[in-house]
Amino acid sequence: MKIFGLRLKNILFILIGSAIFSFGLVHFNIQNELGEGGFTGITLLLLYLFNWDPALMNIILNIPVLIIGWRILGRNTFLYSLIGILAVSLFIRVSQIYMIEFNLSSDLTLASLFAGVFIGVGLGIIFRYGGTTGGVDIIARLINKYLGWSMGRAMFVFDAVVIFVSIITYLNPIKGMYTLVAVFIGAKVIDFIQEGAYAARGTTIISGRSDEISRKVMQEMDRGITILEGRGSFSGEKRDVLYCVIGKNEIVRLKTIIDHIDPHAFVAVSHVHDVMGEGFTLDENKNPIRD
Repeated sequence: MKIFGLRLKNILFILIGSAIFSFGLVHFNIQNELGEGGFTGITLLLLYLFNWDPALMNIILNIPVLIIGWRILGRNTFLYSLIGILAVSLFIRVSQIYMIEFNLSSDLTLASLFAGVFIGVGLGIIFRYGGTTGGVDIIARLINKYLGWSMGRAMFVFDAVVIFVSIITYLNPIKGMYTLVAVFIGAKVIDFIQEGAYAARGTTIISGRSDEISRKVMQEMDRGITILEGRGSFSGEKRDVLYCVIGKNEIVRLKTIIDHIDPHAFVAVSHVHDVMGEGFTLDENKNPIRD
């Protein structure tokens, strides 16, 4: 189902992600006077120095970035981002009104861990469903699009700059270090959520019995194999190179098949962080497996 060209499912998950993000920010960052990176860190900086409302400042700071987002990222991303920004401000206000006292000031390690996990999960969900919370999120999306950096990595660089400014203005060195821990954990969680718990594996197989291996894999594992033409640089001998993408839980099964047919085959396994196509996002009839 779509509303104004936007998927209702995406909107729902952006709202859920915004709620998780805002809950973590208020209950673990603000309660324990920890900083944060990006535009969120700037809103906390303004809160601690001037007592300016972070919910309101989140909207004000993101107006120029939204304009850039509209021109560069297009209509849908702009609307998803607008939803994310407004939702974060709304849930920050709700979390401030209905705040739960966790009292972790004596255990900043636990506070920083929970801050990183909540913010990472929240942002990861928002990013995965096409949204942003504005600010550095949009800049990180642009870097991801044009430079190929993961969004977690791009955000960590920007976050470090904001945290450094926070340390020299209001954070003491100890809380600054705990803030870095929270930001690092958040970046890793963002990448995990975006890539998904189901990470595929790409396998390259070089064997003199490639036909038998490909036939057996297709029969027993129901996985397609691409046959590439290769040539050994030393021997000059032409040989087929098999490439197959499988689930990480299928690695042992594939190795067993290969070892049974050709124990001397060369096999290289690599991580595949995103897969689209038959067997993963499409069924055998080329229909989406999930909406």
